Amino acid sequence: MARAVSETHGEILAAAARRFAVTGYRGTSLQDIAREVGCSKATVLYHFANKEALLAELMAPAITVLTDLDDQLSGLSGAAAQEVAAVGFVDLAVRFRREIAVLRGEFPELLRQPAFAHIQQISERLRDALAGHSDRPGAQIAAVVLLAGISEACAEFVDVAEDDLRSALLTLVRRAVEPIGTPLRQSPTNEDKDS
Repeated sequence: MARAVSETHGEILAAAARRFAVTGYRGTSLQDIAREVGCSKATVLYHFANKEALLAELMAPAITVLTDLDDQLSGLSGAAAQEVAAVGFVDLAVRFRREIAVLRGEFPELLRQPAFAHIQQISERLRDALAGHSDRPGAQIAAVVLLAGISEACAEFVDVAEDDLRSALLTLVRRAVEPIGTPLRQSPTNEDKDS
C-alpha cells in the first residue's frame, strides 16, 4: 500500500534533519535523503524543488519565531531591549536546539542563500538589542559572544531539560551583558599592578 503524500513529506523532512545532523547540509545529497526514506530521488523532488527548499521548510518555524522577536524589539532601547533580546533568543535557541545542532558550523554559508537573506539583518538587530543599542566595542563584542555561545550550548546540550538549559543560559546572559550606562571595567594599568 502506497504511503500518504503528507506522510512521505514528513518522512523526507525527518530524514533530511537526520542526514544533515550526521553529514552536514553540504555533505548530504537528495539521493542520501531518498535512500534513508526508502523512496526515489524523484519522489523527494516531487515534494521539494531542491535541497534549499527542504532546508527552508525545516527552518521555517525557527525563522518565524526569530522574525516575531525582531518585531518585538523594534522601538525598544537600552535595558528593555537587552532583556527582551536575551529572553527571546534564549527561548528560541532552547526550543529549536535540535535544528541548531543540525546546522552547526554551516550558518555563514547558509545565510548566503536567498531563502535566508533577511536572517543576517535580523541577527544584526538582535545583536544590537542585546548590546543595549550601544556602539561601545565591549557591548557589541559581548553580544556577539553571547549569541554564538547560546547557539553552541543549545546544540551541545540537546538532552538537558529545557527549563534547566533556559535557566542556566539566562543567568549567564544577565551576568555577562553590560548594563546600559555602566562604564566598561578598565584593564589594570602597570601603575595599578605596582601599587
